[in-house]
Amino acid sequence: MTDFRNSEYAALILRVTMGVYFLVHAGLKIFVFTPAGTVAFFGSLGLPGALAYLTMIAEVVGGLALIAGFMTRWVSLALVPIMLGALWAHSGAGFIFSNAGGGWEFPAFWTVTLIVQALLGDGAYALRLPSSAARPALAR
Repeated sequence: MTDFRNSEYAALILRVTMGVYFLVHAGLKIFVFTPAGTVAFFGSLGLPGALAYLTMIAEVVGGLALIAGFMTRWVSLALVPIMLGALWAHSGAGFIFSNAGGGWEFPAFWTVTLIVQALLGDGAYALRLPSSAARPALAR
């Protein structure tokens, strides 16, 4: 039997943790690798440089939205393609993320957690649109 009394807090913890992680990964691309370095890396994978900028923007905006609990289901689903791209980028290094070049274990797990978050919803202390407050709790 599932105990739903704490599910709102479980969704909150997952949502905020993923939001912080997205900000950390965006910060890594922006402040450590630099935007130019990130563009070059994407280029080395055969991807357009503009995709690097879109990825950094998605990670910052998505991370902030997750922390705030703003449109959590949609933001989580919108970030899944980012993580599938990361999974693809790391696929040549094997499964374990500690392998040279980082494996695809962590991006795969993160993709699953985004899907779980989309299924759970906002959780406690979320910034909700006014129209969502009028909907029944089961519809959220």
